[in-house]
Amino acid sequence: MSDSMISPPLSMSRQARRAGVRSPAGGWLPALLLAALALTAVAPVKAADPAVVAASGGGGVAACASCHGAAGEGMASFPRLAGMNANYLYRQMEAIGDGSRNNPVMKPIVDALGVKGMREMADYYATLPLPAAPREVPGATSPGAGLALRGDWDRNIPGCVQCHGPRGTGVGDQFPAIAGQPAGYIVSQLKAWKDGSRKNDPLELMRHLSAQLSETEMRDVAAWFSGQSPKAAPASKESR
Repeated sequence: MSDSMISPPLSMSRQARRAGVRSPAGGWLPALLLAALALTAVAPVKAADPAVVAASGGGGVAACASCHGAAGEGMASFPRLAGMNANYLYRQMEAIGDGSRNNPVMKPIVDALGVKGMREMADYYATLPLPAAPREVPGATSPGAGLALRGDWDRNIPGCVQCHGPRGTGVGDQFPAIAGQPAGYIVSQLKAWKDGSRKNDPLELMRHLSAQLSETEMRDVAAWFSGQSPKAAPASKESR
C-alpha cells in the first residue's frame, strides 16, 4: 500500500494544522476525523422512554418513583401523579422552571427534562391507573369536611369542592384533583400558597384562601381530602 493511500491529502493536513490539534503521537489529526468528532459531539441523544425515566431515571433526571411512588401514587409529602390531568402536570413543571412555583428539588429535574421531556412525562403519568381508594373515608362530620364541602362564608372562604369538583376529583386544567393526595402534600402546598413561595394560582384564589386558614384547619381539610377516592381527570380539550 502506498503512502498516498494512508496519508491525508495535503490540503486536509494544512486544515488540521490550522485547527491547531495534534494527535497523542504528535502528528496532525486528519481534518475528516476532526469533523467526525465534532458531529458526534453535537449529535442529539435519543430521549429516554418516560416509563424508564419514571422507574430508573436517566439523562440527569432522578427516578421519579423515588419520591412519587412506583406507580405514581404519591408518598408522604410528595404528590400523586397517576391519573392527573396532563396539561395541569405540564403547567406545574413550567411554573417550577420559571420560579412561580418554588421547588428546589424539582427545579434541576425540570431543567434537565426540557419542554419535550416535560410533555412526555406529563402524558405518561396522566395515563397511569389511579391508586386504590382509601380504606377509611372521613365522613361529612369530620373536622375538615365543613371547609371542604361548605367553606366558611363569614371569612369569604368558599367550599374547596366548588373549584376542585365533587369530593375534590378535579376540574379541567386549572383546578387539580386533590382527592387521594397525601395529606402531607396538601398541607405543604397550602403553606406554600400562604407564604408566597407558590404563586401560580388562577386569579390568586389559593393565596387568598390559604391566608385565612390556620395550620390546624389546613391539617383537617388535608386529612379529609386524602381520604377521598381519587377519580381519573378528564382529558383537556385545549390544544397543546
